Amino acid sequence: MRRPIPRWILIAGAVVAIATGTYFLQQHLEYVKMHTMPPGLQAFDVNGPVPTCGRWKDTMPKTRDPAAYRLYINARKLWRSKIEWQFTREELISIFHDVQTAANQGDWGARALMAYFYRHGLGPLDKNHVLDPDADKLVAILREAVAVGQAWGYYDLGVAHEHGYGGAAQDEQIAWAYYRKAAELGSPDAQMALASAYLKVERRDAEQEMVMCAYRQGHGPAAYDLGMTAKLRKNFAAALEYYQAGVKFGHKLSAVVMMFFFDRKAWGSLDKQDQNALKQLNILPDPERKSRYDQISDALDLNPDLKLTRLDQVLPLPPAELPAWQGVQDVIEPEPDGPPTY
Repeated sequence: MRRPIPRWILIAGAVVAIATGTYFLQQHLEYVKMHTMPPGLQAFDVNGPVPTCGRWKDTMPKTRDPAAYRLYINARKLWRSKIEWQFTREELISIFHDVQTAANQGDWGARALMAYFYRHGLGPLDKNHVLDPDADKLVAILREAVAVGQAWGYYDLGVAHEHGYGGAAQDEQIAWAYYRKAAELGSPDAQMALASAYLKVERRDAEQEMVMCAYRQGHGPAAYDLGMTAKLRKNFAAALEYYQAGVKFGHKLSAVVMMFFFDRKAWGSLDKQDQNALKQLNILPDPERKSRYDQISDALDLNPDLKLTRLDQVLPLPPAELPAWQGVQDVIEPEPDGPPTY
């Protein structure tokens, strides 16, 4: 006859079973919570209606504190003045301190740059290392931006959910819901993301609509995309206009393409039909134009924040004659007068 199992063993087993069940229930509830669509978001359906698109500047504060803005903008200018490995540690500490101070004083441009620092770190070498990447601090800034309805925060938080870092659950549906909302609020990056999704399912009109949304906001990659499309269709007049706009918007690749239009070797490699089409637009090898676009490309490689609004006065498309050239500073948009805005 088998001996009965001691009562304490039965009780201990029950406690273990309850504890285990409670743990897995908590885990399940936490998983459900992390993967529940956040309030105010709507799932993105690539086959559904195309979302409306706004302007990102409309989601930013209308005014900025001049002192915080100046602290931030001067730090950003220094940071964009040379390649990161060329900085001393003291210089990067100063940049980080000033940007962080401006961010603490409420400047959202500074907060966005702090998010960049937390994403990538600051100081790539042992001799100038200042900050390691910190996904938790990055996502905390993004959540603050989302809380006040800023388009860039929605897009970047979508990226966090797509890859799953900083406490943001890896969830593609939530990520694309953030992209959708960001596009509606005017994020050019989100609008281009939706355009790529539409292209994959061959919704060309929807893709074009999203790209144009970004282009109308001065987004360089959108101008480049439109230029590439026009070039593939042999509409060189439109391609040149889009690429020229991309250069104005501060897009390096657009400047590189424009440089090659006037490069003798690249021009000579074109087939006769394309050469004839370009000749009709007065596009011929031109060492001076090539040199100017090359210099602009180098400047944008160092500082992609440049906006070259005076490009058409200094480097107009043919057949306009080239005016005098003192360098890239001739095409850079001067600092605006009056209080700082976004």
